[in-house]
Amino acid sequence: MSIRQTLTSVTSLLAGMALLMLGNGALATMLSISMAEAGTAAWLIGVVMAQYYVGIVLGTTFSHKVIVSVGHIRAFAAFGSTMSAATLAHAFVADPWFWAVMRLTVGFCAVGIFMCSESWLSAKSTNETRGSVFALYQFTVYLFQGLSQFLVNLPDETGFTLYALLSVLMSLAIVPVAVTRVVAPPLPENTRFNFVELWRASPTGMTAALASGMILGAFYGVAPLFAQMTGLDRAGIAAFMSAVIIGGLVLQYPVGRFSDGRDRRVVMLAICAGVLFTCFALMGKDVYNGNGLLALGALFGGLAFTLYPLSVAYTNDFLTPDELVPMTGGLLMAYGSGAALGPLGGSAAVQLIGPNGLFGFIGLITFVLAVVIVLRMRKRDAPSAEDQGNFQVMPRTSPVASGMDPRTEAD
Repeated sequence: MSIRQTLTSVTSLLAGMALLMLGNGALATMLSISMAEAGTAAWLIGVVMAQYYVGIVLGTTFSHKVIVSVGHIRAFAAFGSTMSAATLAHAFVADPWFWAVMRLTVGFCAVGIFMCSESWLSAKSTNETRGSVFALYQFTVYLFQGLSQFLVNLPDETGFTLYALLSVLMSLAIVPVAVTRVVAPPLPENTRFNFVELWRASPTGMTAALASGMILGAFYGVAPLFAQMTGLDRAGIAAFMSAVIIGGLVLQYPVGRFSDGRDRRVVMLAICAGVLFTCFALMGKDVYNGNGLLALGALFGGLAFTLYPLSVAYTNDFLTPDELVPMTGGLLMAYGSGAALGPLGGSAAVQLIGPNGLFGFIGLITFVLAVVIVLRMRKRDAPSAEDQGNFQVMPRTSPVASGMDPRTEAD
């Protein structure tokens, strides 16, 4: 099958993912803004937002059983319908603790949807087309997550309209899969990973994945609160969030490709230095308004978003193709665990010292990661250029995505 035929066959699935990211991407920002406008304590906002990543971790562990029990199509419909209903439920009960339960539910369902979609995309790809499909999938996820931020700026005098819109988008995401003529892929195998083996393979990679989760979890959960506290309106918050996400989309691939043939730990150290610089800059009041904030946000996203795929690439340099899928699943779990902790730490810092606390917390995590990398460089040599694999942009969605990675193909 040619690349054109393959891409044509997965267009409906990618359209469904675009709709899903429009709905799910805007929901987190809207909830954080709504709680901030209602005067909810920063620490409680962090608790609520962290539950999405708790759901991600639980979904990574248990949603496989749902798919095996009922099949991909029924599982996709069940996850999508539940996710849509949970989104709409936010409009009926404006209570942070209820929202926390709904965030956990949405996170669990999101992983299930990602697993179903990525299984289909992997099954429709050949060895020759897998790289193109993988790249297009990444582009779709990040682009529409970035664009979704502007939905929070739509007028909503009743407090119901936006939730209804996001629920509709998530419901429509089910349609392309429900009516597809593509044969459902084989039921996925339950990917088993061992954190002890992962740590032995690459302490640096596992630490970087955990730190990346803490950094991005804190950002996604608390950045809308940071922006609101610095005086931005909803339009400004949407622009700031979108700039960070689109920045991450733009810089991931060139930074990753630059790391090929080099000691990736040195590249990660350079990234850490850049993240620290942007954190200090974002803590300055002179950038709270205007294009300076957007430019720094885009730079922060472009740098911070590369840490997870670099951690995967570095770890994979020490693995055989057969080990890539389970070990990448372990890195994703490390990322998810960090992402669940990030909003708690970031919101606590904001509660204690104000808006600067968010990027102060992120800067602290980045500094600790840099120290760990330096210490590990003294104990282990980098793999040779001949032993390195090629960099691939990695999504932080589900373990199934690693099966689409061309590096998993044995020679």
